[in-house]
Amino acid sequence: MRAAEQLTGEFMETISSLFSYSFMNRALFAGVLVALCAALLGVTLVLKRYSMIGDGLSHVGFGALSLALAFNAAPLAVAVPAVLLAAFLLLRLSEKSKIKGDAAIALISSSSLAAGVIVTSLVSGMNMDVYGFMFGSILSMTRGDVFFCTALSIAVLVIFVLFYNRIFSVTFDEAFARATGTKTGLYNTLIALLTAVTVVVGMRIMGTLLISSLIIFPASTSMRICKSFKSVIVCSAIVSVVCFIIGLTVSFLLSIPAGASVVAANAVFFGIFTLIGRLSFRSE
Repeated sequence: MRAAEQLTGEFMETISSLFSYSFMNRALFAGVLVALCAALLGVTLVLKRYSMIGDGLSHVGFGALSLALAFNAAPLAVAVPAVLLAAFLLLRLSEKSKIKGDAAIALISSSSLAAGVIVTSLVSGMNMDVYGFMFGSILSMTRGDVFFCTALSIAVLVIFVLFYNRIFSVTFDEAFARATGTKTGLYNTLIALLTAVTVVVGMRIMGTLLISSLIIFPASTSMRICKSFKSVIVCSAIVSVVCFIIGLTVSFLLSIPAGASVVAANAVFFGIFTLIGRLSFRSE
């Protein structure tokens, strides 16, 4: 009994001291907002079978960040417009040309990733700054990054809530929404641009190679047990935030990249929810 109490006490002391560091508080605050944004948009993207747009845009973000580092420019100031432009181009390619969905994403993402690797190799090599952007680093979050991420994340959340009904209609039946007068092209563009912003602000913590998992996992996990759109939205938001907090804590305690530990936490939750879903289905 005393041994268990001692272990519990040591664990609680470790957790309390963990968030006494300013960089952890910055990462937690910004990360929770990004996790919420990713969860909300992820439900729509997964249902529209367009979930890999996050992966494609993250590769574009890596290319933009590589250019920024090469020319000593502000990383986010370069990445934001570049990823927004890529999101717009993806929609144009899918709608106006013979290159559809996944093929357009593959073309843009692979080209951007290759450009980023070439620029990095020629200018500075694969240093720790690049490693942090690829796999995430809680130490990379400055106070300015937090303010920037907070502003963009709040904007994404507000816009999503304001246009919730329109996004819902475009997600489930785009043809019917168009027939009722909804400007589906406008709202598809809005979804893509909001996703682009979320990818950019999340790259500092999750890394460019892992940020897409923050979009795909929570939505897919919630769909194992939830049936309605609203319940999936709520459950996805909760799962995303909880997994992020767990992953960030494990990342600090084990000194591993934050992005990888958050993905691992999401994978565990996905397995648990899948098991619960199967058991509940059998019981019915």
